Amino acid sequence: MDIREYQPLTIARINWNTKTVNNFYGELVAQPLEPGFGITLGNALRRVLLGGVEGSAVTAVIIKGVNNEFATLPGVVEDVMNIVLNIKQIVVKNKTGKPGKMKLSINGPAIVKVSDIKADEHLELINLDHVIANLAKDGSLDIEFFVESGRGYQVAKWPIGKALQEDNKIYLDAMFSPVRQVTFDVEKTRVGKEIDYDKLTLQIHTDGSSTPADVLHYSVSVLRTQLEHFLAAAEIPFNQISQIPVEEKQEKLLKPDDLGLKGIPVELLLKPIDELELSVRAHNCLIKAGIKRIIDLVNLSEEEGLNLKNFGRKSLNEVKESMKSFGLSFGMNIKEADVQKLLEQQN
Repeated sequence: MDIREYQPLTIARINWNTKTVNNFYGELVAQPLEPGFGITLGNALRRVLLGGVEGSAVTAVIIKGVNNEFATLPGVVEDVMNIVLNIKQIVVKNKTGKPGKMKLSINGPAIVKVSDIKADEHLELINLDHVIANLAKDGSLDIEFFVESGRGYQVAKWPIGKALQEDNKIYLDAMFSPVRQVTFDVEKTRVGKEIDYDKLTLQIHTDGSSTPADVLHYSVSVLRTQLEHFLAAAEIPFNQISQIPVEEKQEKLLKPDDLGLKGIPVELLLKPIDELELSVRAHNCLIKAGIKRIIDLVNLSEEEGLNLKNFGRKSLNEVKESMKSFGLSFGMNIKEADVQKLLEQQN
């Protein structure tokens, strides 16, 4: 029986921009991709990120003394409609995905914020400074919140045929998705002699209840799970036969910029710290701690520097200024093997 040979697919490298990534924003670059795959993958990921990621939100509230969203409360600046709109903007992180409750009870005068809410153990409030209402001296606010999980947008679940609820519950529209905005850009990139490969840059904004990396992982899992059911036979093992084209492997050279050494002579890193012309005190402290070369020094973090014996803040600042004049800094995390490789390439 003949075994069919398949053409390999290029496997992209996935990198997050570590300088800007946080709980609310992340930028990911995937390259090189097969020609045309940038738009295909970018569109698919964007649609699932915006509409298919699970999250939690407040879906109903009971406000003491109120039985509908058009009422007002004595001593409360905002009417119930505005309070409800503010409640919709509460960001909740649900650690288990199960329904939960939160409570708020406060007397005026006060600026009522999310930080005043007491939540179940599996619920964590994110935007603690978000204002819910403003209370005068004679005002008070007592609210019970009901939290549920879901995907996308959900219209308020008012029971059919009932204008007012017996328990005075007010139902809210809910946006469950933790993803606020997704944009992507596709550029051409070079692989060996080929210039028509794709580079995909994906920018993800979240509400902080999930990180960009977490929502991307969830989205890829959703796509993979859905697409598996379209397979008519065993999946072709492209991951086992695919590779970066040989041309790229041959031409891939280490550059000073890869190590954060823009405009800095590579050989400087292997020279003794005497090159920095430090004060006797700072120099001796470093030598006694075994920091004899510049590469040893730049691989220290500031915290590690302060922990050196007799090496205080004053010495630290002196060394920082000296390194800065050479374009160096603490915490560069440069591998000596990479420095040696660069030197060999230059020679």
